[in-house]
Amino acid sequence: MKRFGRPLWIAAGLFFVALGTIGIFVPLLPTVVFYLLAAGCFARSHPEWAERLYQHPRHGHHLRAWRDRRAISRKGKVASILSMSLSVVIVALTVGGWWTLIPVGVLASVGTWIWTRKE
Repeated sequence: MKRFGRPLWIAAGLFFVALGTIGIFVPLLPTVVFYLLAAGCFARSHPEWAERLYQHPRHGHHLRAWRDRRAISRKGKVASILSMSLSVVIVALTVGGWWTLIPVGVLASVGTWIWTRKE
């Protein structure tokens, strides 16, 4: 079973890099979160690839801030809270009813957690 671990971590890392890259072009789909997951996968399978993510010119500083200090920038916090708030409004206007409680719950729990992280 141990010999299958590394290829699975690499596959998961590549999958998360692909999702993060798609997130660059698709609004409301996160980028850095998926790159963080990819870096974690690569750290267990291919450390050189993890280091390439940490050195990325645009997203590397966010990844290093999380790895080193468990910190999220103020801009990142505001963007995530606004995105979650927008999803509450969209669900309320399209589906409505008790379904609106799902994004409200996510905003209340995940949003609070994000806002309380170091900057």
